[in-house]
Amino acid sequence: MRTLTRLCVHVVALLAATTALSAQALGRRVEPALPGIDSLAAAEFAKDSIGSITIGVVAGSDLVWTKSYGFANRATRKLADRNTVYRIGSITKPFTAVMLMQLEQAGKLRLADPVEKFFPEVRQVGGMPSGASPPTLLQLATMTAGLAREPREEGPFWSGPVSKWEETLISALPHTSYAYMPGTRFLYSNIGYAILGATLSRVAGVPYTTWERTHVFEPLGMKRTRFEIDPSIAADVATGYDVNREGTIDSLTAAKEGRDGRGYKVPNGAIFTTVDDMSRFVAFELGHGPASVLPPARLDSSFGGIVASSSDLGSGYGLGFMAMRRQAFTFTGHNGGVAGYVASMYFSRPADVGVVLFRNVTGGKVSPDRLAVDILSRLVESSKQHRAVAMDAKTFDAYVGRYQLPGGVVMAVTRENERFFTQVGGQPKFEILPEGDHDFFVKAFDAQVSFVTDGGSKATELIIRQGGESVHAKRIE
Repeated sequence: MRTLTRLCVHVVALLAATTALSAQALGRRVEPALPGIDSLAAAEFAKDSIGSITIGVVAGSDLVWTKSYGFANRATRKLADRNTVYRIGSITKPFTAVMLMQLEQAGKLRLADPVEKFFPEVRQVGGMPSGASPPTLLQLATMTAGLAREPREEGPFWSGPVSKWEETLISALPHTSYAYMPGTRFLYSNIGYAILGATLSRVAGVPYTTWERTHVFEPLGMKRTRFEIDPSIAADVATGYDVNREGTIDSLTAAKEGRDGRGYKVPNGAIFTTVDDMSRFVAFELGHGPASVLPPARLDSSFGGIVASSSDLGSGYGLGFMAMRRQAFTFTGHNGGVAGYVASMYFSRPADVGVVLFRNVTGGKVSPDRLAVDILSRLVESSKQHRAVAMDAKTFDAYVGRYQLPGGVVMAVTRENERFFTQVGGQPKFEILPEGDHDFFVKAFDAQVSFVTDGGSKATELIIRQGGESVHAKRIE
C-alpha cells in the first residue's frame, strides 16, 4: 500500500450524493463558471429575444445562482424574475414517480404488480397483443408498457379541469391502444403516465393532486407549485407564447389551455412552478432529502436501473427520469413542453450539480434544452476543479488525530505551522489544502478528504473520496 490511492480501490463505492462536498465548498467550485453561463444564456436569448428565460443553478442542496432574461408578459413589459411561474409539462412525470416509490416504500404496492389489480379500467385499452401479460406499474413508470403515446383521436380528452382529469382519462381509454407487447421495448407514453397517476391515487386512497401536495410539494418547501392557476400565483404566471414558422407570435392558445385545463394530462404534464421551487426538487433528486419524502437508499436505488430508449444506447429512461449521453458527458433529468412553455431539469449526481431552465415560448430561434445541457456540462467541469481557500490554522486542530481505515490501517492527520498533512503508516506525508470548513483536497493527486463532526469541538471521522469511491475512517484518538 504505497499511497492513499491504493487505499481507496478496494472499498465498495458509494453514490456520490451520499458523501458530497459541503454546499459551501461545492458553491465555490462552480462559482467561476457562472459568468460564462450568464454570457452563454444571454447570447442564446438574444437570438430572438421573445418572452423570457429563467435559469437556476443548483450545487448540492442549494440554489446558488439564478437569473432571468426578458419579459414574463410582452404586452405589459413585466420582466421575468425568480418569482415568475412557468408551466413545466412532462417534468411532472418525475413527481409521479416519487409517489410510486413512496407507496412502494410504505408497503402499499410492488413495482411488479399488474396495473389492473388497482385500476381495472385499464382493460378498456384495446389491441393487447396475443399472449401478452397485463402491464405492470414498473412498465408504466419506465415507458415499457407498450402503450401508444396518446389516444387515437383528440375527442374531449385534451381539455378539461384538473378536478375532472381522472374521469377524462377513463373516457379516453377505449380510444387508446397497445403498440407493442408490454415489457418488450421503450415507447414514450403520456397516457401511460396518466394511467400510472390514476392507479397510484387508487392505492393511496386520496386524489393524486392531494398526495403530491401533501407528500411532495409541502415537505420539500415548494410553496408556489400548483396543478392549476389559483389566486396566490395568478399575478406571477408568465404569459405563454407560440412562434410559428412565419414568425407570428400567438398567446391565445397557451392562455386557453391554461384556463381550460389539459384534460387527462395531469400526472404527466400539469405542474406550474418557480425556479426556487424546482431547484428544491433538483436538490432532492441529487440526494439531499428530506428523508421524510423518500429514504435516501430508496431514491439512490432508483438511479440504478435504466431502460435503453435509443438504438445507439445514447439515452435511456428510469423511474420518471431520462438518462442521456453527449459524447463522454452523461446526465439525468427530464424536459417538458406544453403550449407556450418549455422547461428542462437536468442534473449530475456524481458531480452533485443541476440546472433548471424555463422559457415561456415554444418555437422561435432559441434552443432552450440544448442551452440547459450546455450549462450543466460547464457546471460539471467546474465542480471538478479544486479551489483552495484561506483557513485559520488553529481551526484545523479539531481534525488533528488518528483515524482507522478499513482493514485496520491507521491514518494520521497533523498540522505543521500553517500546513496540513495526512500520512498512512510509514508512507510519505501528503499535504491537504482547504476548500471549505470541513473539506480538503490532496495536493499531490486527485483525492478529497472531508471531516465529520458531532457538533462538538472534535472530528469523529473522515471521508476520503477518489475516483467515484468513498472510504470512511473513524477517529480513534
